[in-house]
Amino acid sequence: MFKTERRDKIIEHLKKQHRATVKELSEILGVSEATLRSDLQWMEEEGLLQRTHGGAVLQAEAPTETNFVVRQMKNLEEKKAIAAKALEMVDNGQCILLDASSTALEMAKMLRKKPIRLIVVTSGIYAALELRENPGITVILIGGVLRVGSFALEGTLGTQILNQINVDTMFASARGFTIEDGLTDFNVYEVELKKEMAKAAKKLVALLDYSKLGKSSISSFARTADIDTIITDSKAPQEIVDSLTALNINVVTAG
Repeated sequence: MFKTERRDKIIEHLKKQHRATVKELSEILGVSEATLRSDLQWMEEEGLLQRTHGGAVLQAEAPTETNFVVRQMKNLEEKKAIAAKALEMVDNGQCILLDASSTALEMAKMLRKKPIRLIVVTSGIYAALELRENPGITVILIGGVLRVGSFALEGTLGTQILNQINVDTMFASARGFTIEDGLTDFNVYEVELKKEMAKAAKKLVALLDYSKLGKSSISSFARTADIDTIITDSKAPQEIVDSLTALNINVVTAG
């Protein structure tokens, strides 16, 4: 079992049981307790769970809104520069997909003020609320599950709409990106939706500030080979940019 699969199963178990011991998880997953402790330490550093004496619990749901606000403000100038570059790839009359990331939200804020005729399909409630202010933009909110404190729709309940429209480009961010794992995120239910969104689009543009590059999270929603363009910023590690260029992936630097 790969570490991403193992960590995925840890989250699934905690969602059902709310808490678990290292010994219990070790028996369920068939790995050593030392391996489990390493997993739990990494997952706690990523904000996915909280370690307890001898085990772990899920992070409380209540702080989720604060966490989104914190993520929204992190590397804000880089996100705005990336969003502005992404906007240059949007043409009048297109149909685009936006995920529920804070970088896509910056893009939605810019689109709100742009004189353009567009269809935007999104899983982000904040993005949808921004875009509804532009009379030239038709907003389609993908149906799904809305958890307490969350502002992103999850699950695949509403993905039928993706079969009824022709999507030109999906603009999406991620918790992390590595060449080996592709685009990864920490919420397995949101990942399932993002997988379907990526499949529906003719092109996939990844919006990744420098802090996302070289990091991997729980679950992958797109392989590196599926990405057409990565928009990043001037702080992006040059070795990663060179490796992507060697794989014929278009890398655009903003700022």
